[in-house]
Amino acid sequence: MTNTIGVNIKTFRDKLGISQEEVADYCGIKREILSYYENGKREVSLLHLDKISEFMNIDMEIFLEENPTEIQPDLTLAFRANELTSSDRAQIVYFKRIVKNFLKMKTIEADGIPS
Repeated sequence: MTNTIGVNIKTFRDKLGISQEEVADYCGIKREILSYYENGKREVSLLHLDKISEFMNIDMEIFLEENPTEIQPDLTLAFRANELTSSDRAQIVYFKRIVKNFLKMKTIEADGIPS
């Protein structure tokens, strides 16, 4: 059995330049648990996968793909800081969610609601 989800979490985390500590902190878990997920020593809970997905701004389904294509998150963290607190990261994720939902609504408005 392959560890598709764990491998994808690590791959995407590395591509986005996010540390295990940052992801674990946002999810409310120990860094070691995230390491276990990435190395296939533990199955990722749906709750944690949802939080990881939210933090990385990647659709959860992408983590399930065997060989996902190059990821291009809809919104990237466009600024950097030497230190971000847990609260700072939570606010950034919240803001990204607002923008993502706004963009979805604009698309629906432009395309019209299918009948």
